[in-house]
Amino acid sequence: MIDLHTHSIFSDGELIPSELVRRAVVHGYKAIGITDHVDFTNIEHVLKNVQKARILEDDLNIRVLVGVEITHVPPRKIATLARMAKDLGADIVVVHGETINEPVMKGTNAAAVKLIDVDILAHPGFITIDEVEEAINNDVCLEITARNGHNRTNGHVARIGMEAGATLVVDTDAHSPGNLITRDFALKVAMGAGMMEKQAERVLENPKRFL
Repeated sequence: MIDLHTHSIFSDGELIPSELVRRAVVHGYKAIGITDHVDFTNIEHVLKNVQKARILEDDLNIRVLVGVEITHVPPRKIATLARMAKDLGADIVVVHGETINEPVMKGTNAAAVKLIDVDILAHPGFITIDEVEEAINNDVCLEITARNGHNRTNGHVARIGMEAGATLVVDTDAHSPGNLITRDFALKVAMGAGMMEKQAERVLENPKRFL
């Protein structure tokens, strides 16, 4: 299992990074992205501290990818913050997409998929075909999420993404220990979104590009 979207106590997660990473190992993870929520007020603090979790890699035999989830930032400011995250050493930049479960500003999806500094558009709700094509052009992955609530539009994201040829990834958006999943469960999430088993298997290989 490679999970590119999780949260620690440095935003709204329940676990300190070391416990999050250890519990991921128990679930069979080969790599975990710790991508806490950021805006202009906390991005330096989050990245400076979460980067220290890389010290766990050798002892726990897991790759720790340090990143951010840009969250509820006005669309026209996302580019500046994404570039800042990369300059501060982020391995992964996730943007909190226009999930139907939260009042994310309209235009967030469209802004995120235009940016080469953005790696993943998380739970993008009713993303449009134009936005999917823009994501393909800029190599932005679209997320199929295991997180309750946000996963209500997984079927739409998977269908439109596969039809257009977008790169899809399955993530947990984990905030608590119970949100972490095994690879077998991730496969079920992908198949539950409408993929055939072989398609789902291929999607679970996509995160390897970040290792």
